[in-house]
Amino acid sequence: MRSLIYFLVSILLLTACSTRQAADLILHNAKVYTIDSAFTVSEAIAIKDGKILATGKNADILKTYTSKNITDAGGKVIFPGFIDAHAHFLAYGRSLFEVALYRAESWEEVLLTVQTFENSHPKEAWIRGRGWDQNKWPSRSFPDNKKLNELFPGKPVLLSRVDGHAAIANSKALEIAGIKAGQQIAGGEIETKDGKLTGLLIDNAVELVMRIIPQASKADYEKWLLAAQQNCFSQGLTTITDCGLMYNDVAIIDSLQKEGKLNMRLYVMLSDDPANFKRYLSKAPYKTDKLFVKGIKAYADGALGSRGACLLQPYNDKPGWHGFLLSTQGHYDSLAQMLVNTDYQLCTHAIGDSGNRVVLNAYNKYLKGKNDKRWRIEHAQVVSAEDFHLFGQASVIPSVQPTHATSDMYWAAERLGPERMKGAYAYRQLLEQNGWLPLGTDFPVEDISPFKTFYAAVVRKDAKGFPVDGFQKENALSRKQAIMGMTIWAAKANFMENEVGSIEVGKKADLVILNNDLMQVGESELLGTKVIATYSGGVKVYGK
Repeated sequence: MRSLIYFLVSILLLTACSTRQAADLILHNAKVYTIDSAFTVSEAIAIKDGKILATGKNADILKTYTSKNITDAGGKVIFPGFIDAHAHFLAYGRSLFEVALYRAESWEEVLLTVQTFENSHPKEAWIRGRGWDQNKWPSRSFPDNKKLNELFPGKPVLLSRVDGHAAIANSKALEIAGIKAGQQIAGGEIETKDGKLTGLLIDNAVELVMRIIPQASKADYEKWLLAAQQNCFSQGLTTITDCGLMYNDVAIIDSLQKEGKLNMRLYVMLSDDPANFKRYLSKAPYKTDKLFVKGIKAYADGALGSRGACLLQPYNDKPGWHGFLLSTQGHYDSLAQMLVNTDYQLCTHAIGDSGNRVVLNAYNKYLKGKNDKRWRIEHAQVVSAEDFHLFGQASVIPSVQPTHATSDMYWAAERLGPERMKGAYAYRQLLEQNGWLPLGTDFPVEDISPFKTFYAAVVRKDAKGFPVDGFQKENALSRKQAIMGMTIWAAKANFMENEVGSIEVGKKADLVILNNDLMQVGESELLGTKVIATYSGGVKVYGK
């Protein structure tokens, strides 16, 4: 009799096991923010073939699914993999192998850092660096190249400002580029004082030197991209929007992904360049499992920090100076007209209120009311009170970077004055135009950390807790809005909301496990958040 009972129990167990569905991975004992339309919080996830098979309560998932890989999350928090809606992935990777000047607190410190780099990299044909910001220095004034010329008389040097919209070049670099004192360029400035070049180049003038730097090899690209990928995965980033690439950049990225070396998902905006248009616009947007080439990136103006942003009224700290557009108004009109009947998404950098107005007027002219083209304005940093409605009127998406607000808050009012500041870094006002708002960092202009993005969006303070009451706190986002801006809204801005951005059945299993609950912990704990593990397509790409 006892043998019969054992037999029957065994049959029941085998039957139960055979009815459970196989999964490649089960994560349980977690707090799972799915970021679905109901903002559902679950306890467990089943994953199969790189996609979400199911979410639900621990008991239900473990009863319904079986797997050889079952992971107890230890009560930790899981979010969808973070998406950076505006960054420069390739440029960031390259910057990891150049002189890093982001922390320099004076021009003298910049020079010392460059000397140290040269001593350890004597065979480099060019010295390139990025990250200096004169607004952090005691004088807050632009440098000149006198010392660079003394230190490096025979080797070309090009040091880009933190935002990439200005650079300082030594005489050797200027000589190779053929730049002369008094030379003029549309949409840029070549600074000359007392009949001599100072080495300072603003906006389009920087390209005069950039274009004569020797081309990188595929091995260089691989080195840059894999280093960038490693750092991004360590921050829980699983999809990056790379803003402004050439067709040859895309070809190398595509090949590295197909070779299985590069696993970061990328949404690419092609640079506003005829060579890109020739290769892409006659065809549908290019899409693979990890690459989507659909955006066209244009530039209306420069940056506020280098006074290249185009303003309706003169700069508060430089009378008579408005900044400038980088192309004619007719160019932006023609670009909109060319793209409106294609499947490509127009994404235009605009910082100043004049730059934003020019782009918004061109967009509204051709979009003609509500639509789902999802044309974007990147940054939308300073907007006139008269123009906010133009975003919602034509469904134009403002794509913003919250850490710009907390980086610029120390000096932005000097540039703009109190009245224009009301429409600057106005993220809540911008969100209200369409009901959603994608968030990014603009790295390497800012740090790659999504936790700094979240903190800046919600708290509006720097890491030291300044200012006490927050910077223009009336335009802070709620925690829910911020996390959606870093996940599902960022995905939507890239036409990828049916694939990534939330933890829902059928979507790619891009996930991040954190030590902190971003939705619950105190403000002082947000910047201490650490990534425990990152999954891309159900595969662990970071963590033990």
